[in-house]
Amino acid sequence: MLDSIIKAYNEAVFETDKDAAFAVVNDALAQGVSAEDMVFKVVIPAVEVMMSRITQDPDANLAQHFMTAQIAAEVTEKMLPMFRSPPEIIGRAVIGTASGDLHSLGKRIVMGCLKSMMVDVIDLGVNVPAERFVDEAVRLDARVIAISAMMVHTATGEQGCRKVRQLLRERGLEDRIRLVVGGAPYRFDPELYKSVGADAWASDGISAGKVIVDLMKQVRPS
Repeated sequence: MLDSIIKAYNEAVFETDKDAAFAVVNDALAQGVSAEDMVFKVVIPAVEVMMSRITQDPDANLAQHFMTAQIAAEVTEKMLPMFRSPPEIIGRAVIGTASGDLHSLGKRIVMGCLKSMMVDVIDLGVNVPAERFVDEAVRLDARVIAISAMMVHTATGEQGCRKVRQLLRERGLEDRIRLVVGGAPYRFDPELYKSVGADAWASDGISAGKVIVDLMKQVRPS
């Protein structure tokens, strides 16, 4: 039974048919599939399939990326109250676009994936000052700061990732908080993340979820 549910869910997601995806979820619940199985055996594997597709074809349809993440986040949020016991949250991240940057689509894709992967993610919005990234990460006990930039001048600007790294260093937070970046400038120059002081970068919104989870595992709990 689960195999047919997985197949139907994947087909709906990859067709970007949100209503069909939720119909699959509701039918599965009516057939007795647990909320835990829906998340861990259906939703998260669908995200992982999309990750592998992106690896094979970096120009895969952006609408599929977005809808896979969006549906995953919404289904997960619906399932969590139905879990027999509260799920273990891997960690917390704060995310936003760099100072001077107003683009948000990539950030929204990342958030959807992180929510389905049991990461508590807080959206700081767009045009976020470096100080706010650090202040909120400290206040919320986040293990990762994720900064999106879609333009070269916001990726490399002195009020972007470079400033965040400087603040982490000055405040003695580099062993507690990891720094990840993403966006078009980093795809054009895969080594750019190093020059702006990030610990890692992600080539797209979906694979960013895995990168952030991996970074969280490097950080000792505060």
